[in-house]
Amino acid sequence: MGPWRCLLLLPLLAPALRAQQQQFMEYVERRLTLLEERISQWHDQSSRYSTELRDFKNQVLGMLEAAEKEREAMRVEAESAAVRVDRLEREVDYLETQNPAPPCVEVDETLMDKQVATAKQRKNEKYTKLTDCSDTIASVRAMKILKRFGSASGLWTKDAAGSSEKIYVFDGTANDTVYVFPRMREFTLFSATRKAARIKLPYPWVGTGHLVYDGHLYYIRQQGLSFQVIKFNLANKTVVDSSVFPAEEQIPVFGLSSSTYIEVSADEEGLWAIYATKEDEKNMCLAKLDPASLDIEQMWDTPCPRENAEGAFVVCGALHVVYNTRLPSRARVQCVFDVSGTLAPEDASLVYFPKRYGSHASLKYSPHERQIYAWDDGYQIIYRMEMKKKLEV
Repeated sequence: MGPWRCLLLLPLLAPALRAQQQQFMEYVERRLTLLEERISQWHDQSSRYSTELRDFKNQVLGMLEAAEKEREAMRVEAESAAVRVDRLEREVDYLETQNPAPPCVEVDETLMDKQVATAKQRKNEKYTKLTDCSDTIASVRAMKILKRFGSASGLWTKDAAGSSEKIYVFDGTANDTVYVFPRMREFTLFSATRKAARIKLPYPWVGTGHLVYDGHLYYIRQQGLSFQVIKFNLANKTVVDSSVFPAEEQIPVFGLSSSTYIEVSADEEGLWAIYATKEDEKNMCLAKLDPASLDIEQMWDTPCPRENAEGAFVVCGALHVVYNTRLPSRARVQCVFDVSGTLAPEDASLVYFPKRYGSHASLKYSPHERQIYAWDDGYQIIYRMEMKKKLEV
């Protein structure tokens, strides 16, 4: 077909082309309108979802705030309940100590006078030993610092006569609650007292001269100007016996510890009481105690000075006194008094303790472990002792 023929067909095809173009434009417009409607619908739905999400978030925040308030209220109620339970336990412990009723602490004056007279008659007599123990301390073999617990002054110990693993802790020099840990591990690993049982005593103690012996606690109670030895059963938590200590005008037994008037100690021979009076205020006195009746069996005036003494204990019937300085340095056993006369004071070894944090608040000798439980400025320490026969010193 020649060019001139195409020119003749153009007028005929132009209307058809315009119609197709118009249809295409209408189609595109319809698709764009539909797309705009969908975009608008999506925008409306997105706005609605955003509003619902914001409302849900506000609702959740309100619920969390209410839950936090309820949790705080429950915590306050739990603390209040714990306080009430602790108060109730104390009241129950107190009632238990009253049933059976503790023995009367008033001592018959005539009976006490007879006991004092009997003890004075045997005063300073040579002691007849109950065992064949003939050891004395040669040196401090090792020192182990376990932890820091409580105040600067206190006492920790095991039962000096038994094989129990329980640890008894007396925090402070004037208190009425004893902490009891089931084993050394619980006492060492835990900083708080949540693993410890609490024993509420019927009377507060004074000083750090107390002792756990054969399932009983022997502790010192001050009543006016006199001092009592209280025997307390740890199993049923009752006072078994009590006795006014038969010494007049007592003064602190250690020159570096003003709170301890009587130091109850245990060794292979039994129970001892270390004390001091104004009658001989320069030196210490020693008494042998009957653990069953609390009677004084025998008494001695010792040559061991009170000045600069920080503690004392008994080993195989020999009093060992530990000395220090008011500005703490190395403590040392510088005076030994053997009640059986086997070991002369001048023949005893001068035993030094390793340098520590301060001065000893208490020293408790364990006869079957041959070690000392010490309280030093809030630190609990174990000293393992090297022993020798008295004849070898």
